[in-house]
Amino acid sequence: MEQLARPYRSVLYIPGSKERALEKAKGLAVDAIIFDLEDAVAVEEKAAARDLLATTLKAGGYGPRMKIVRINGLDTEWGAADVAAMKDVGADAILLPKVNSATDVQALADLLGDTPIWAMMETPLGILNAAEIAAHPQLTGFVLGTNDLAKDLNTRYRADREPLLMSLQLCLLAARAHGVVAVDGVYNAFKDEDGLRIECEQGRDMGFDGKTLIHPAQVAIANEAFAPSDAEIDLANRQIAAFEAAEAAGQGVAVVDGKIVENLHIVTARQTLSKAKAIAALEG
Repeated sequence: MEQLARPYRSVLYIPGSKERALEKAKGLAVDAIIFDLEDAVAVEEKAAARDLLATTLKAGGYGPRMKIVRINGLDTEWGAADVAAMKDVGADAILLPKVNSATDVQALADLLGDTPIWAMMETPLGILNAAEIAAHPQLTGFVLGTNDLAKDLNTRYRADREPLLMSLQLCLLAARAHGVVAVDGVYNAFKDEDGLRIECEQGRDMGFDGKTLIHPAQVAIANEAFAPSDAEIDLANRQIAAFEAAEAAGQGVAVVDGKIVENLHIVTARQTLSKAKAIAALEG
């Protein structure tokens, strides 16, 4: 469960072919970076991007940010070479696109060694097989690919994302059942701050650990939405204090703000404080 202890509020895609963007990312207040060799890189730039990213990651400079590399699919002409180039450059995880089953994860594991694997959950078959994918022993993270999923499902865009909710929840169920990180899909309108905030809050309330982002301008909103608020931290501290006082008095429950507080609420309260502490440590 160690991977769940660190923050994943903001997970920013950076094209592996853009040297300036790779350098700029070293100073961004993001919790994690997905260095993309797949969709964000043109076909004619694939090999050069791979070499640039390998050199960049070996040089370091990304501090405590989690470094995730999205490779091209193993069914493409670039996938195997991506794995060979990225397996020893210091990436914290390798992200495999269009995962349909645990067999796909194992195919990458056979080439990769011990590096943790994350899965793009972006196909109907992958969603249906989310539980078996999450159960793979090397799988530690899910990234929801909501654009590709919406295309395959032939859904229409709705601000409330109702057509995607079952898919999102199936992935969350699988992730929570197997201790896997779950990061929500991107919000395409990167200049629409109000819309991004609403979608971040929806994903947070559903249970996602954070949001994938396509532009640095989205980082602050995601960081705020997925961090415990001052009110939540205050409530967690008061719940713990009240429950400990109740236990000392031989009682099994406490009352805070007119509501019963049981042991299960204390588990959540401690998780809230742990997350706040981890965020503070990450931000220095």
